[in-house]
Amino acid sequence: MSDDYRSMWQELGLDLDAHDALLGVLGPLYEQTFTRQPNRPGGMKYFDFVMSEVHGLRIKELMDARQSGRKVVGAFCTFVPEEIVLALDGILVGLCAGAEFATEEAEKYLPRNTCALIKGAFGFALARVCPYLCASDVVVGENTCDGKKKAYEIFGGLVPNLYVMDLPQTKRAEGRALMRAEFARFASYMEELTGRPLTVQALKRGIATVNAKRSAMHRLARLRAADPSPISGLDGLLMNQVFFYDDPVRFTASVNTICDELEARIARGEGVAAKGTPRVVISGCPMAVPNWKLPAIVEAAGAVIVGEESCVGDRGTQGLTADDGNSLDELLDALVDRYMGIDCAIFSPNPTRVAHVSRMASELGADGVIHYGLQFCAPYQIEAGPVERRLEDEGVPTLRIDTDYGQEDVGQIRTRVEAFVERLRG
Repeated sequence: MSDDYRSMWQELGLDLDAHDALLGVLGPLYEQTFTRQPNRPGGMKYFDFVMSEVHGLRIKELMDARQSGRKVVGAFCTFVPEEIVLALDGILVGLCAGAEFATEEAEKYLPRNTCALIKGAFGFALARVCPYLCASDVVVGENTCDGKKKAYEIFGGLVPNLYVMDLPQTKRAEGRALMRAEFARFASYMEELTGRPLTVQALKRGIATVNAKRSAMHRLARLRAADPSPISGLDGLLMNQVFFYDDPVRFTASVNTICDELEARIARGEGVAAKGTPRVVISGCPMAVPNWKLPAIVEAAGAVIVGEESCVGDRGTQGLTADDGNSLDELLDALVDRYMGIDCAIFSPNPTRVAHVSRMASELGADGVIHYGLQFCAPYQIEAGPVERRLEDEGVPTLRIDTDYGQEDVGQIRTRVEAFVERLRG
């Protein structure tokens, strides 16, 4: 990454020494995890470039957009409606929360037994190493779980502009009414922030852009059902991660280019691993950049990951938004319908998620499922039991892994995963 960005990082208020240390780890980790994979699709070079410039060129694009009057909205969750942000000429970007950083500082504000994702968000903010956070005009938090709900009370003192969105815990009519009210409130807030009125035409454009992005990921997901798999699970996860950072139109075109290449690979019977290689779906908590620990272990053990039932994966992209409404009320109702369809573990009861995991395993020809839980993430850790029992009853071998961002348990996880892959081979 060019040193030309240092003045930009300094202007953003980053701690340059700490940021250098972060990039010094992230660069080699990325090369070791991704670029050394054999038989990668050529189109992945675009995503390698995106990651090489994730703190450089992309941040410059955001700063240039701000100079032109556009607003940058940072978010941690897939429930923040990108359609509304785009309709008001804003840019939605994901924020850093996928690694341990400044953990001791974060634990001055949070209990030690807080999930790694929340502590990661605090650590990146306190250490001043996340340029996306510094480049955001507003950070949108969301009350998905009790941990986040209480953490945002503190986090508001660490960032200049925090907007918190309340989310329902049930899918009953009362829950839908809450989300409808919160989306309308968010739209009004964004109108005030941008100085623009939300119109039917603009919201339809925003919906179309996000639908196209999600449709490209749906196409990718279908192609991963082929045997041999035309793309590794690591690269599939990477594309799902870049989904939250890149320009949406450019991202959509790049994913479709990859899909063209994968279709040609499938026609030739070419894959990243031999036909019959054990196939795995990863289910559970989101994996934000640079959380690649478990997928790297799984594929090094001789399996191929064919899908992610995760917010950074199929759950985050599931469903499109109907765009046939003729009024803002109708379009907002359509947005609520789409987002209420997400089977996040915050909802109770949440039977559609168990069915979703089962359906993915069947449609993708998975031999087994690994349920991934971040330690102290109660919603997904509690749901792991019902998911495992349902899948095992259906004859789908299932392994539950609870971990965090640290490396101390890598050897233990590797041993368990290798034994699980042998079970799948058997």
